[in-house]
Amino acid sequence: MEKITFLNPEFFWLFLLIPVVILWFMRKKNHQSPTLKISSLDGFKGTGSYVTKLKPILNVFRVLALCSLIIAMARPRTVDVSNKTKTTKGIDIVMAIDVSGSMLAKDLKPNRMEALKKVAADFVEERPNDRIGLVVYASEAYTKTPVTSDKAVVLEAINSIKYDTVLQDGTGIGMGLATAVNRLKDSQAKSKVIILLTDGVNNAGFIEPETASDIAKQYGIKVYTVGIGTNGMAMFPYAVAPNGKFLFQMMKVEIDEKLMKNIARKTDGKYFRATSNSKLAEIYAAINKLETTEIEELKFYDYDEKFRPFIWFAGFLLLLEVGLRNTVFKSFI
Repeated sequence: MEKITFLNPEFFWLFLLIPVVILWFMRKKNHQSPTLKISSLDGFKGTGSYVTKLKPILNVFRVLALCSLIIAMARPRTVDVSNKTKTTKGIDIVMAIDVSGSMLAKDLKPNRMEALKKVAADFVEERPNDRIGLVVYASEAYTKTPVTSDKAVVLEAINSIKYDTVLQDGTGIGMGLATAVNRLKDSQAKSKVIILLTDGVNNAGFIEPETASDIAKQYGIKVYTVGIGTNGMAMFPYAVAPNGKFLFQMMKVEIDEKLMKNIARKTDGKYFRATSNSKLAEIYAAINKLETTEIEELKFYDYDEKFRPFIWFAGFLLLLEVGLRNTVFKSFI
């Protein structure tokens, strides 16, 4: 059922006059009725007319018409509210993700790569108004998904991330960052952001991370860097068994935090360290809050006025009262 609202509810105070009107009609009726003193009413029994008894209904019509007019003056109406949002400050984001063999380390559960995929997917779903792209890198880098507003495509690309045997193993941070910059350099968005994630040190590629960060700064691209891995030792893959499964051994976790901090500082970004699944989720939540998108919400109100039926009803009652007063009840007035 539609909710009815009233534009001028103050007119309902007029209902306080209804008892006064009723009392006035009653008093008027008593003054207008002639009186005759007789000794007995026995001779008049059974001579009453139904028309005479129904005469007070004329005042009932007047009172109902008055009530109907009061409701009409209060302007009853229903309203249909529709919302429309418009992005007024869009953000283009590229996630550059390390897919080297070390991302299979098990210090995050079930491993670094799978933990990252879940958190990254949640991040994408919470950015419905931004365009997002995906770059993966090891010793080399390539674009897995260009910057797009199609979240289904991005989520599918994230879900398909795995240790890439096509790319030579290694960690080319500069390659990953440069490829991400290349996806954003021609963007017309108000804000351009790269989330660069790695779990090691730069040991591959022909583009230095410092050079790539300088290019990012030149194009006004902000870089958030994330180092993933616990402090101390972790189970790392070191070989592949004949059955195709990885063999693991305890190895020291090494992340070039100094480099990651410099990249973030130079591009007005921020460096984070993810030592656990929960910490990784907190980092993406923090980035989500730091990079807010301005949304303009437009509300459209469609009003359907409901006062007309009350006016028609009041008019009908008044016409009916006048008609009856001048026809059926004319002889009794």
